[in-house]
This record gives sequence, structure tokens and C-alpha cells, in this order.
Amino acid sequence: MRVEIQHEGESLEVESSKPITISEVLEKLEIPPSTVLAVQGQTILPHTSLIKDDSKLELVVVSSGG
Repeated sequence: MRVEIQHEGESLEVESSKPITISEVLEKLEIPPSTVLAVQGQTILPHTSLIKDDSKLELVVVSSGG
């Protein structure tokens, strides 16, 4: 299974032979989960969501501060 990711203008890819969570995808890409929202289509997905098929995700950078 392939997960295609758009992140900060880059196209990234993660391959997995079994279902994988968004948190696991982020870990493989070394992207801190607290810095991004995972979006599929127009839906924000929890990082606990299980990806079972080839998918395309967009990672939207969140900012915080004071």
C-alpha cells in the first residue's frame, strides 16, 4: 500500500505492507505530529486514523505562539 503525502510543497511517499496509522506515517517521515493536520479531500483526519488502502494526504502546517 502506498500513501502519497503533500507537505510544504513537496511530494512524499510511504510504503507499507499492512494498514498504518497517520501517526506512524508521520514517524516514518520524521514529522512531529503536533506541527501538522492531516487532510484527505476536505476532511481533517485524527492522527489515530488507520489507512488501509492507497491514499493521498495533505499535511497542513499549524502554527501557534503568542
